Amino acid sequence: MDWIKAIEVFAFATGIIYVILEIFQKNAMWVIGILTGAACAVSFGVQHLWASMLLNIYYVGVSFAGIAEWKKASEETEGHIHLARPGRKTLILSAVVFVAGSSLLIVALKLLGDSESALDAIVTVGSAIGTWWLVKSYPQQWLVWIAADTLSTILCLVSGMHWMALLYVAYTLSAVYGYFHWVRSGRYSGDSTSKP
Repeated sequence: MDWIKAIEVFAFATGIIYVILEIFQKNAMWVIGILTGAACAVSFGVQHLWASMLLNIYYVGVSFAGIAEWKKASEETEGHIHLARPGRKTLILSAVVFVAGSSLLIVALKLLGDSESALDAIVTVGSAIGTWWLVKSYPQQWLVWIAADTLSTILCLVSGMHWMALLYVAYTLSAVYGYFHWVRSGRYSGDSTSKP
């Protein structure tokens, strides 16, 4: 097995651990996310999928914010899955960032010779939004992930990254389960009785 395939297998293994910890909202997820993000960044970089590479570098950085945010929120909800509601401003800003960011990134990636510029850009911007929503504990982040992970599966398949495609299939299925698990088991911060 060459070193690129070994990195993909490592990313697959740590990615499965990551998503399990994410579903059960365990802070250790962020530490595993650092390892997975670094491995995926290398793997996508070798394939000249520049936006996906940068996205995984972003995952590594945002993991530090996630550790701090989730620690504070879990103290408020006494160990339950902590949830927050995205406001209208968050939804509008996210939509604007998605449309404008994807459009600009497609142009930039074409100039850089990205092998799948449109798909890479859409996945990257959607995933960046999904990650920020994850940090904030919005249960709707799972819906963003279902779309982003489905597109990531396609991106990996057309790029010949079969282990990574398998990882994103697992992520997609986990996102479906995660959404229903969070909605059933979560508590909104500051409200010890309400359900989503």
